[in-house]
Amino acid sequence: MTSKNKKTEICFMFTGIIEETGIVKEIIKSGTNLSFWIESALSANLKIDQSLSHDGVCLTVEEIKGHWHKVTAIEETLLKTNIHEWGNGSLVNLERCLKIDGRLDGHFVQGHVDCTGTCLARTEKDGSLEFEISYPEKFAELVIEKGSICMNGISLTVFDVSLNSFKVAVIPYTYLHTN
Repeated sequence: MTSKNKKTEICFMFTGIIEETGIVKEIIKSGTNLSFWIESALSANLKIDQSLSHDGVCLTVEEIKGHWHKVTAIEETLLKTNIHEWGNGSLVNLERCLKIDGRLDGHFVQGHVDCTGTCLARTEKDGSLEFEISYPEKFAELVIEKGSICMNGISLTVFDVSLNSFKVAVIPYTYLHTN
């Protein structure tokens, strides 16, 4: 059986519910691409060719060694995401893709990133945290009041939307178990 005839899992997309965090252990530059070796409790359970969300970015698992897995980000991905900022020791949010017959706990998340935003403010609210995020105005029509948005792979509900900023609230559990 050739590799083109291998059976693979059919995945739908992601939910934005982080399963685990991983730690970047090694970065390898190859042309305009960056490959990352990431250590996590999830790595040993992965399969080569599997789609895996890394801070909300869909990347393909290329190799697995014990509790480490390797993925590569191409130039386009590096330009549109924060992955180019990862360094050794960076904490990465991880989520396996949703199986067609699986449970949907969050929102539909594609793993295709449009842009990055900047945190303008972090405010502690009696029992939760509120973040104000700025983003490029050209994406304003995509950000909808009470709609969902994926930040570092975390599915969140948007409020106080303006032409170039919005707010999200994060419960303590999410804050403690993600990056």
